[in-house]
Amino acid sequence: LTPFSASEDLRSTWQGKAGRSPLQALYESDQFEQSSLQAVHQQRREMLSNVCSRYTRKRRLLQPDDLRHLVVDDTHGLLYCYVPKVACTNWKRVMMVLTGQGKYQDPLEIPAHEAHVPSNLRTLSEYSVPEINYRLRSYLKFVFVREPFERLVSAYRNKFTLSYNTAFHKRYGTRIIRRHRQEPSDRALERGDDVRFEEFVYYLLDPRTQQEEPFNEHWERVHSLCHPCIIHYDVVGKYETLAEDANYILQLVGADTSVKFPASSKTTRTTDDMTAQFFQDISPFYQRRLFNLYKMDYLLFNYSIPSYLRIR
Repeated sequence: LTPFSASEDLRSTWQGKAGRSPLQALYESDQFEQSSLQAVHQQRREMLSNVCSRYTRKRRLLQPDDLRHLVVDDTHGLLYCYVPKVACTNWKRVMMVLTGQGKYQDPLEIPAHEAHVPSNLRTLSEYSVPEINYRLRSYLKFVFVREPFERLVSAYRNKFTLSYNTAFHKRYGTRIIRRHRQEPSDRALERGDDVRFEEFVYYLLDPRTQQEEPFNEHWERVHSLCHPCIIHYDVVGKYETLAEDANYILQLVGADTSVKFPASSKTTRTTDDMTAQFFQDISPFYQRRLFNLYKMDYLLFNYSIPSYLRIR
């Protein structure tokens, strides 16, 4: 497939007649009063645009393979870039309700594992280049982000501390232990189910890791998964304001009022305090290197340097 770029064509996303975008038209209509929420989203877009212009010198071409994380809803004209560990299971459930032609009514009735079956949702990479460009130009595009280290610790806890994630233990755990543990036991080398957070950090910072294969999507940076400096997102939702942002998006696309984003009831959620505990045993040298690895996500989405880091 021919690569396609963020041309003027793409940068004028949502532009309608006389330079007014459908989003602007919505803002100006009676349906949407100028609210503080709109101002927040405007600020997030401007922040993103400013950081992109400052830090990205050369605009690279997008390949269809870059679009595997963009879920398409042709009914409502919606593109959602999913980021693991940022409520993506619930968003995929909602997308299944939106695209299901009445097959699903309640997102919470959809089992979590079914939300991640690739054939249940179409991604933008499955379309032809003209179809891709049309959707990038015309559809409302959104992404949800989270404090980068909180997301990283959440991924570590989920993939390396839960006994049922044997596929991750075998594929990644055994490799991490083999390379980053002195004198590992035969059992640890075989099972890979007791990776320490410190070893996980060494693995992320090891140059060989990304030379051999791309990061797994659970710890890949958002800017590498969703390309926010090439694809111009209309809404950048945040995990910290999940309910308000989710309702805002459903309202913007005119989703049926019966479609509700599931309320979060998890008590096991990774918090800032919990993240700080995981970083206690990481030396300032490695904290600094890890921060540099995720620095673009901090900058793009306006997250401040965590107070628990000893890198100042």
